[in-house]
Amino acid sequence: LGLLYQEYRDKSTRQEIETRRLQDSQTDPEESSPSEETPTEAEPTSTPESKAPPQISLLRNSNSRFNLWQDLPEIRSSGVLSILQPDEIKLQEAMFELVTSEASYYKSLNLLVSHFMENERLKKILHQSEAHILFSNVLDVMAVSERFLLDLEQRVEENIVISDVCDIVYQHTVNHFSVYITYVSNQTYQERTYKQLLQDKPAFREVISQLELDPKCKGLSFSSFLILPFQRITRLKLLVQNILKKVEEKSDRESTALDAHKELETVVKACNEGVRKMSRTEQMISIQKKLEFKIKSVPIISHSRWLLKQGELQQMNGPKTSRTLRTKKLFREIYLFLFNDLLVICRQIPGDKYQVFDSAPRGLLRVEELEDQGQSLANVFILRLLENADDREASYMLKASSQSEMKRWMISLAPNRRTKFVSFTSRLVDCPQIQCVHPYLAQEPDELSLELADVLNILDKTDDGWIFGERLHDQERGWFPSSMGEEILNPKIRAQNLKECFRVHKSDDSQRRKLGSRNRQ
Repeated sequence: LGLLYQEYRDKSTRQEIETRRLQDSQTDPEESSPSEETPTEAEPTSTPESKAPPQISLLRNSNSRFNLWQDLPEIRSSGVLSILQPDEIKLQEAMFELVTSEASYYKSLNLLVSHFMENERLKKILHQSEAHILFSNVLDVMAVSERFLLDLEQRVEENIVISDVCDIVYQHTVNHFSVYITYVSNQTYQERTYKQLLQDKPAFREVISQLELDPKCKGLSFSSFLILPFQRITRLKLLVQNILKKVEEKSDRESTALDAHKELETVVKACNEGVRKMSRTEQMISIQKKLEFKIKSVPIISHSRWLLKQGELQQMNGPKTSRTLRTKKLFREIYLFLFNDLLVICRQIPGDKYQVFDSAPRGLLRVEELEDQGQSLANVFILRLLENADDREASYMLKASSQSEMKRWMISLAPNRRTKFVSFTSRLVDCPQIQCVHPYLAQEPDELSLELADVLNILDKTDDGWIFGERLHDQERGWFPSSMGEEILNPKIRAQNLKECFRVHKSDDSQRRKLGSRNRQ
């Protein structure tokens, strides 16, 4: 049997990690062979029982289920490998992976529908509204994947040397991929409904467990099938990036890849925004209910406001605090809610409520770290409100529970403050980098979820095991445990990663420059 997409994706990213490890250990990145440099895999699609996915003739190799383009019998027997340049072979592998991974993805979607959604026992257990939330518009997503795969198949069968695939990606992204935004935006309700059904309906829990045990699922959970569309649309953008890094510069194929990448990025951002909007609205309503204002009330709920960070800190007591008061109990608890445009400072009161005693716009906050102040003032920083709720300047000396918590608060409160290492957007020649070797799910708003093989610039790090990083492929920033990654030590590989990143985003840079020019005018 061919691989399900979950297996395919896991193998692909792990091979990418191993490839980068190999390159990092070498003096010259060009020493690695084409097959080592190109983290591409293919798999022959099998035929699920209910509906056969489109077959691609080049994938019908029964000897292996995870092939490179250059390993296929049709390619080896054609003699084309002796004609093509190494760079073109790498490009063929990158395009081939996009096609074969779509076939694997379609197969997994088909299994989600035929094995789970259309199961008669499950249909009887689920109310129509529950089934709608759980499966959303997955039939539309599968139909879009099928059309996309058929067009990719036709292109592959035109010639054993693939001419291009990014033009097809572009057309389908513009005309059809909006179905992904609908599906992914439902994710918050989908997750909640699934957890509620597991908790409230033993019959649902029993049927899902039995279906998961079927050999077709290969030990994969039902939830791993539900998140497939979000994983795929994100991965598709990375596959186009991989092609973009390998096409010849200033060529038609580069132009097409840039166009496809730009459209995919728009869809991915809309998906992310859809998920965030659902959860943020509910979170803001919950926070509003907990706040009691000792000062003039500030309306919390706004369509353009969201929570960045919340938590308890220790405030030094007394209106005239002194850094030399080390013998008394210097601190008392306060609680901060930091939004993207507003800071609210509270004290916790009985009944899971918070009494607000000060606030300030986020743009009018400044922070300053205290260094070498002794143990009692370890992890202490100064927070200045240039204009507080009383229209005055105010200062708070705050103590965090750890060095990482202090740095996380300082960066969240004053995001433009210089970090230990500078962001890649400053066009630095070299910057510390890390690649993710363990996936990580963000636990707090200021953290960054990581996927296997993500490469990030290290902007800051702490002695207690946290890194503030910026992911190269989408410039998202956040904190994550340092144990999730391995630092890239080879400066040539770091420079290569940056160069590829600049190339992928150069159309974005050009657009930003045009916008900046118009704004100045």
